[in-house]
Amino acid sequence: MLEPPSPPDIEGGAWPIGSGDEFIPPVPDAVDLVVETAVMMSVFAAERLTRIDSMRRELLQEAIDRGEGVRDIVERSIRLELAAAMRVTEYAAGRLLARAEALARRYPSALDALSAARITETHAEIIADLLDEAPAELREQLLRRAVPLAESEPVGTFRRALRTLIEAAQATTLEERHHRAVAQRRIMVERGPDAMAGLWIFGPEVEIHAIHNRMTQIAKAIGRVDGETRTLDQLRADVAADLLIDGTTDHLPSEASGIRAQVVVTVPVLALLDDEYADAGESPVVEGIGPIPLSKARELCGGDARWMRVLTHPETGMVLSVGRDSYRPPAALQRLVRWRADRCMGPGCAMPASRCEIDHQIRWADDGETGLDNNLPFCKGHHLVKDNTDWSVRQLEGSGGAVAWTSPTGRQYVVRPERKVPVFTASGSASSRLAGDGADAPF
Repeated sequence: MLEPPSPPDIEGGAWPIGSGDEFIPPVPDAVDLVVETAVMMSVFAAERLTRIDSMRRELLQEAIDRGEGVRDIVERSIRLELAAAMRVTEYAAGRLLARAEALARRYPSALDALSAARITETHAEIIADLLDEAPAELREQLLRRAVPLAESEPVGTFRRALRTLIEAAQATTLEERHHRAVAQRRIMVERGPDAMAGLWIFGPEVEIHAIHNRMTQIAKAIGRVDGETRTLDQLRADVAADLLIDGTTDHLPSEASGIRAQVVVTVPVLALLDDEYADAGESPVVEGIGPIPLSKARELCGGDARWMRVLTHPETGMVLSVGRDSYRPPAALQRLVRWRADRCMGPGCAMPASRCEIDHQIRWADDGETGLDNNLPFCKGHHLVKDNTDWSVRQLEGSGGAVAWTSPTGRQYVVRPERKVPVFTASGSASSRLAGDGADAPF
């Protein structure tokens, strides 16, 4: 999770003062000018949506008490009027009308936040679209959590977090809804230009991600072979065709043989054993996907070795550090680092931690240790930025894994991990209890 940026540090802790007591405001830099424009765009977006909703309500007055048929015609007329006036398509005009009604009528606190430029127009769109998909009785409580979240998170992180909130709020019906949805699984072919086509598979999200994960791993292995010139996308497409048509990987290079999909599932261990604990606790979560039905979690946790089981319980033996004894983090420490972060610790990055590189915050060459306090997952792109630009990155001491990115202009962006690693304290005799906020951790 990403916190809003702090302004550049000013030497001495105060703005410079002139010859007298006159206050001299700071001179905005290039980033300040961009942010100023973004603030104005948010304010104008809120005003536009407010006026669109007012226009719609005013023009709908003539349809009152004249039946649904007349109302539908008037709605179409309004949509056409807006499209023609703004020189956009009727579809785009319809989206604006629906979004304006949602924010002005159902989610006014989100519109207020947009008016004050505390969120962007895209944040507001996400709130309107996703909350409209949630059951009506849950929208108010979700809105109370969604707006503060939108004010602190970048768009990509916010969209995922709000989806997770909505899914968690519906956790009691997730099993039933998933069972109905599985019946809709199917494969479709979509024609494309130049004798091309797309194969679209609609199925359980866990399996779809596992399929993509396996194709990616095989493609990367093939890509490392000398003389290989295909891109990762091209290799993935060729691998999928080979597997589906031939049903074997025997013809692939040895480096790509034996690769299997890996899915990381986090689930309270007692929920695997007793439905009573399952009903009272949090939903099982798959890395990069979100909540899943308990039946699916039990299936994954009882499966073969290709599923990495991350079970949670107050008593655990976690590998936290190996000091300077080893540069490469042991497997247990790598799992813990990735489990805590869930995703790349770059600002706003959506790359799952399972596909990230484990980096030493203080470089090994500079006497950095291999441990939870010094290792973080970064995608290749953010890893390159960290090591080869004027950005500085440091893990905040005592924060449970939060990372502060300081930009070349002096602004600071704090990225917090999805989960906190708990602290264990002695209680009574040999038993132990969990201290802190009650977060669970992997075995």
